[in-house]
Amino acid sequence: MARPATASAASAAGAPAADDGRGRQGGAALLVLGGALSTQFGAAVAALLFPAAGPLGVVVLRLAVAAVVLMVLVRPRLRGRSRADWGVVAAYGMVLAGMNAAIYQAIERVPLGVAVTLEFLGPLALAVVMSRRPLDAVWVVLAGAGVLLLARAESGGGHGGAGGGLDPVGVAFALAAAVCWAGYILLAARAGARFPGTDGLALAMTVGALAVLPLGVADAGAALVEPRVLVLGAAVALLSSVLPYTLELFSLRILSTGTFGILMSLGPALAALAGWLVLGQALAWQQTAAIVMVVLAGAGSVRFSRPPA
Repeated sequence: MARPATASAASAAGAPAADDGRGRQGGAALLVLGGALSTQFGAAVAALLFPAAGPLGVVVLRLAVAAVVLMVLVRPRLRGRSRADWGVVAAYGMVLAGMNAAIYQAIERVPLGVAVTLEFLGPLALAVVMSRRPLDAVWVVLAGAGVLLLARAESGGGHGGAGGGLDPVGVAFALAAAVCWAGYILLAARAGARFPGTDGLALAMTVGALAVLPLGVADAGAALVEPRVLVLGAAVALLSSVLPYTLELFSLRILSTGTFGILMSLGPALAALAGWLVLGQALAWQQTAAIVMVVLAGAGSVRFSRPPA
């Protein structure tokens, strides 16, 4: 509703309304960047919790707190749902849990920027497959070159051993998170078609929290109820889930999906920044170049590739 009103005002008043429209676009872009920064700094805070609660324990805290907040705010309707509806929500929640568990396991073993860069290959590959244009070969080659650079780069900051390559287990977990992210995108679309607003997300978050709960308890034990762990876990949930989803929801009412996608492509670079500032993870030049390549591939895929209707 906002964009037609802005267009009408522009027709009547001319440039001032156009300036106002550009201002709203700029504000929405800042919301997207703020959400992306919140996500990556939330991941960095989560890494600080790993020694106390373990990756799976932190996943439980993140999903459980986010689920409670979303269920209270959204209050999704539970009655009148078909078996197919619940099947989509169950799959959505399991993929959400798998994505978070895999990326946190990866972040424990490789630098944050590297882990998020590898995870970003999931949505990038999905965008390329759905587009199927010859130009997409450019982005595949660019992203592939970035991955090869990452594979050959030596890990800094104590990850993977001094002078050794990236931890292969961490890389495997990051790639598993990439697959889950692609599945998450597909299932989010299906859930959005079956559930109004963010009902599907709230229910899926609850399913994901319940699914990973036994693993988190086994990993963290009594540490899950320690006050410091609970406070930092709640901060991770707010930074990584609640705040980004809220900011993205508002921004998508103003921005085009193309602009939104290009801004989200900055995720790996922002993750590298968060890893450096919060965790002291200075990357080698090869790793930095690889991250830039994957970011450019993602932005180019969104900007120049048009998926079929």
